[in-house]
Amino acid sequence: MSLLEVEDLAVHFGGVKAVDGVSFSVEPGEVFAIIGPNGAGKSTIFNLISRIYDPTRGAIRFDGQDLTVLKSHDIATLGIARTFQNIELFDHSTVLDNLLMGRHTHRTTNFVQDILFLPRVRREERAHRHKVEEVIEFLELEAYREKMIAGLPYGVRKVVEIGRALALSPRLILLDEPASGLSVEETQDVAFWIEDMRRDMGLTVLMVEHDMSLVTGVCDRVLAVANGKPLAMGTPAEVQAHPDVQAAYLGTGAAA
Repeated sequence: MSLLEVEDLAVHFGGVKAVDGVSFSVEPGEVFAIIGPNGAGKSTIFNLISRIYDPTRGAIRFDGQDLTVLKSHDIATLGIARTFQNIELFDHSTVLDNLLMGRHTHRTTNFVQDILFLPRVRREERAHRHKVEEVIEFLELEAYREKMIAGLPYGVRKVVEIGRALALSPRLILLDEPASGLSVEETQDVAFWIEDMRRDMGLTVLMVEHDMSLVTGVCDRVLAVANGKPLAMGTPAEVQAHPDVQAAYLGTGAAA
């Protein structure tokens, strides 16, 4: 059974069909990308999966469970984590604190226990810190552990957001343009990390991305969309060679 199944998904904002009839599935351990021109509806699909938006029609199932009946705050508890196209971090907190916030769904203590700082709370704090330190080591963020987010370079903040998602210990991670604004070297690091997420962490990766070198290098399958509609699905090479995809990116005359 597919880990994520999206069937005839659509969302309309007034007369605008931001997503219209998109279907795909993501298999366990797969790296799957959604590509398309600006305004194609890629991030909107992420927002539908994350339950930020309610679909106009269609089905979204994660490990057989219907996501459309859940609230957005329920999604993380299922093991789905995501990053955002526009970095969403707490600027006046440290890298360590931002990553620890990714552990919130794993907390089992209550308010009174936390106030009294009981042994159970201390044990949980140590376990959460241990997990976060693993993420810091994985993403090579040791030098930034105690740094405030506001003073960090853009590329480092992008990595911290990936780290916060990984701190959740997800089964499926949604990466919204992870290479956006990064240098060639930083993008290569992202490619290595995605491969390690799959191989070493057993994660399934769904990403939206414009950088076709990254998509070609790490993805098993690709879905191309334009104007909210699906154009083609297959391997990166198959999708890039598809005439409808070339027309969407380059214009009909250039594709011809």
